[in-house]
Amino acid sequence: MVLQIIETTPADIEVAPLIEALSAELEKRFGDNGEKSFQDWDNESNKAVFIKAILLGEVVGCGAIRPISNDVAELKRMYAKYNRKGIGKNVLSYLENKARDLGYQKIWLETRKLNQEACSFYLKNNYKKISNYGKYVGNEKAICFGKEIK
Repeated sequence: MVLQIIETTPADIEVAPLIEALSAELEKRFGDNGEKSFQDWDNESNKAVFIKAILLGEVVGCGAIRPISNDVAELKRMYAKYNRKGIGKNVLSYLENKARDLGYQKIWLETRKLNQEACSFYLKNNYKKISNYGKYVGNEKAICFGKEIK
């Protein structure tokens, strides 16, 4: 399997069906589509990266990092169209390497406590539970993870 990763923007028309599928799945499973947490994307930031993953000509995954601070990137909109194909792992690995190249020391992310698949995925990829940060402080439904990437 050769997965191609391409840097793009969230406005990429090839990515729109994935973002819609992610939002629909989150809405169905957890009652919130997560779109509000991604509305303030800054295409001009040189420390923000959005990617799409392509397999055999089909866009099958996406993900993003954006700055929380000079040293901390936030992981957003991670999605793989197919489970257990290595798409998520490859997207995550690319974004971690990109974050390191951009000078970040850590990556933080938020997901729902009920999203056991996501929690397991991040724990398996050496993320540790951290205190909720930013707008997630006090949100009982949220769980945050972090990883040092120096």
